[in-house]
Amino acid sequence: MDVLSDILDLLQLRGTLYFRTAFSPPWSVAVPAYGRAARFHLAVQGRCHVRVADKHDVLLNAGDLIVIPNGAAHVLCDQPETRAAPLEDVLERSGYTGEGVLAYGGAPNPQADTKLICGHLNFADGADHPLLRALPDYLLVSAELRARAPWLDELMRLITRQMFAEAPGMKASVIRLSEALFIEVVRTCADQDETLAKVISAMGDPRIGRALSLMHRGYEQDWTLDRVAREVGMSRSRFADQFQALIGSAPMSYLSDLRLQTAMTLLAETSEPIQSVAARVGYRSPAAFSRAFASRYGRSPREVRRAAA
Repeated sequence: MDVLSDILDLLQLRGTLYFRTAFSPPWSVAVPAYGRAARFHLAVQGRCHVRVADKHDVLLNAGDLIVIPNGAAHVLCDQPETRAAPLEDVLERSGYTGEGVLAYGGAPNPQADTKLICGHLNFADGADHPLLRALPDYLLVSAELRARAPWLDELMRLITRQMFAEAPGMKASVIRLSEALFIEVVRTCADQDETLAKVISAMGDPRIGRALSLMHRGYEQDWTLDRVAREVGMSRSRFADQFQALIGSAPMSYLSDLRLQTAMTLLAETSEPIQSVAARVGYRSPAAFSRAFASRYGRSPREVRRAAA
């Protein structure tokens, strides 16, 4: 089973917003934090300094891409000393309506302007997973990395061509391409962070990967730690230790979170009775399911169902 694909389907990664910029010096934009979201900025022309979460300073040259996967606040600017304006003020001053190019800064100079393609992706309500927790403050795709990752390089080129062509269907195309872009960046840049590298490697591990596959394929089954360990040919203690070391979560905690995240999706997107949802994700008692769900999300299944309706 392709566990990574199943995880991303469960988390419901969705592209929602894309635009192009033409920033003329001096310029600086403060982008606020935004919950469970991922943002990316692809430098098409010029240079751009990116300050992430007030602790990382990254320089983007033309062709570079930065992904900020946890919705952290960040600043985009021509020079670190340029005073940043809040994004809302920039949108108001530029008169940007969501169409065309966001132009901001000093006197426009097509040759000197910094041109970016910016995107915003969301995850499902309540989305949580060791993969998301493992993502660092940012992932950087440099020109050197693009040369070693042809699939990723081609995706970035396609997105750029689509954005500048502005042909019919461009938005739908870019949304789907950027979702694929996020996946390729996570896979290609996994070695930029030790914790992320462990989670990604776990999915390909012959035993831990098989355990993940068993859980994702049959989360409704009556799994125990002993049973999963036997299925993958490991002792109970060794399996638990290795799973924790790679995934960052105990096996049965992972299974519980998987069941509840699946239940969140079913409650929000279907009219299936709550009792049926509970049974479908492996809870024999609807009351036990409701307690576990409320403890995990701070809302009861009924409250989620009413909000979705």
